Amino acid sequence: MSDGQTSAQAPAAARTRVGRPLLSLALASMMDEVHAHSGAVYLLAADEPVLEMAVMAGLPRAFAAPWERVGLSAPIPVAEAVRERRLVWVGGEEDMAARYPRIAVVLPYPFALAALPVATETAVYGAIFVTWPGSHSPELSEREKEHLTAACRRLAVRLERAMEDSRPPLPEPDLLAGPAFGGVAGTLGTVEAARMVSRLPYGLCSLDLHGRISFANPAAAELIGVPASRLLGNQLWASVPWLNDPVYEDRYRAALMSQQTTSFVALRPPGDWLSFRIYPSTTGLSVRISRARAVAEMGRRGPEPEDAPARLVTISQVLSLAGALTEAAGVQDVVQLVADEIVPAVGSQALVVLGSRAGRLHVLGHRGYPDPHIVERFDGLPLTEQTPGVHALSTGVPAFFESKQQLERLYPMRHATPDGFAAWAYLPLIASGRPVGTCVLAYAEPHPFPADERAVLTSLGGLIAQALERAQLYDAKHQLAHGLQAALLPHSLPTLPGIDAAARYLPAMQGMEIGGDFYDLVPTEQGLTAAAVIGDVQGHNVTAAGLMGQIRTAVRAYTTVGQAPEEVMRSTNRLLLDLGSDLFASCLYLRLDPEHGRAVMARAGHPPPLLRRPDGRVRVLDLAGGPLLGIDGSPTYPTAEVDLTPGCVLVLYTDGLIESPGVDIEDALADLGQVLTESGERPLDELADLLIRHAASVRERVDDVALLLLRARG
Repeated sequence: MSDGQTSAQAPAAARTRVGRPLLSLALASMMDEVHAHSGAVYLLAADEPVLEMAVMAGLPRAFAAPWERVGLSAPIPVAEAVRERRLVWVGGEEDMAARYPRIAVVLPYPFALAALPVATETAVYGAIFVTWPGSHSPELSEREKEHLTAACRRLAVRLERAMEDSRPPLPEPDLLAGPAFGGVAGTLGTVEAARMVSRLPYGLCSLDLHGRISFANPAAAELIGVPASRLLGNQLWASVPWLNDPVYEDRYRAALMSQQTTSFVALRPPGDWLSFRIYPSTTGLSVRISRARAVAEMGRRGPEPEDAPARLVTISQVLSLAGALTEAAGVQDVVQLVADEIVPAVGSQALVVLGSRAGRLHVLGHRGYPDPHIVERFDGLPLTEQTPGVHALSTGVPAFFESKQQLERLYPMRHATPDGFAAWAYLPLIASGRPVGTCVLAYAEPHPFPADERAVLTSLGGLIAQALERAQLYDAKHQLAHGLQAALLPHSLPTLPGIDAAARYLPAMQGMEIGGDFYDLVPTEQGLTAAAVIGDVQGHNVTAAGLMGQIRTAVRAYTTVGQAPEEVMRSTNRLLLDLGSDLFASCLYLRLDPEHGRAVMARAGHPPPLLRRPDGRVRVLDLAGGPLLGIDGSPTYPTAEVDLTPGCVLVLYTDGLIESPGVDIEDALADLGQVLTESGERPLDELADLLIRHAASVRERVDDVALLLLRARG
């Protein structure tokens, strides 16, 4: 977003009370104008950069469940529309797969989509998307663009006016059609239509948009083998055990999303093949059921029990989980995703993820145990121990225990102490052909594990394993990066006469979290003066960090031999050019003379320091400087004298403290100056923490931060 402050105020408008269902009416009108068959309105959350779905129309909200809350940085059309303040058009299935693969994995159906920001000139309130069947033209017409843009602008103006009235919103229900016959029940035409349908030799069912059966003729009930009374109000695949397969639900989803006829055949045990043909519309679906004689001789499978359990997870949940796990960075991210998405889906109540190191089991993460000490019994177990966790890890074979008695028959010693749970699934986590850990799911009640459920859990274990392998590699790199960074930065600052100092370092929020930011405080041989330096090497990798270490060492050496500030800059620039590095660096160097209340500054392309006077006034020292180090072979670095009278505070920082996406540098400097002005007289360590908290409050920080504070003592 182009205006961070204005957009931050926008959610208040989005939460404004109106007399009528504003969002629903606006969405319905927009869909009608452009003949779209589904859509949704998102509003900006009040206190975080997140879009929240407020109203959906034309489809059950479950279709968009993975995207009910969307971060503004997410690779999703509505988020992109808000970020870039423009209409985003996705022309069909192939376009979606190429540009937004996570959506295409969950919804691999032919449909077109348009997403637009709901915004005025000064504020963004949210976004809208609408979809069309796959038969829509690959391009959006000018008429459609004009209607959509105008409708979003009108809605934004309404929300802006409502904000000015300070009225909170009313919840609005999603817009879904009711049962197919609900509006004309009891009329003569409806009675005659029902009689006609009841005489047909093939089955007919009417489904609402959720897939629930609102009508079934006698032939449908007879072919399916379930009384009509048990069908009504239920989803077809949920009320008929042999239709309880994600493949059949997928055909329903495909019909609704594409608004195209779909079909499938299914085996009614013991040997009757039935054909199902689904005819969708914007109000529901009609299903024609007949005998599939053409496939009567196809292979048959055995009968399934009538009391087959409900499907563990839907196909969309599995696909969404797979997409989410690819974005998990560290091990704890993986544990959190499993706890949030898998544990509720499979009906378990607790989770432990185990890994191995140096011949022992180690707890990588856990959720759901009221007493954390219970989990400690897993930690540190030798891989020679006969426990289900070790067995699953070493053999790659999952273990399922339906009750505590069943577990204790095989492992009486290790599991003699109750943990409050009554059933367990031990899933080996195998990735790249090797075991990376074990996932333990615990259930509060005895739990049967039929064959299909075991297959689902084992497959989920494969997804978790791949994510865990990547996460462990990421964490190892992360630890290496932090170790290198810690080794290259000063462990402590020297005590200097007449100068108090405090420093902080804050890693970036993305990537390996290692950068080229550095700072140092160097006493001179005479002890009456000192040098302070802060700089930033381009890049966020080990190369940048290594070059940073060389620059810091060189600056110390040049200071120790007594070079003047401008000479230190020139010498460091020559070093960088001699090293032949493609990277460049910014640097700010100060020769401190507290006895005379002054400092001499030389600057090489670095952000200007701030000076806070004892009366609270803050000045930006945007004095003359030279080019970045490592660019020009014969630069000049002019020096300037800086006031360092007692009580003055010099704030030296790298650009990560003031730079964030969508925020103007001048505004950020003004904000930082305001924080300094209002900070009052406080110890430098407290002031450093205050400034770092200010930087950390900026979400999606993409750069690291170095901060060095200097105060002259009286």
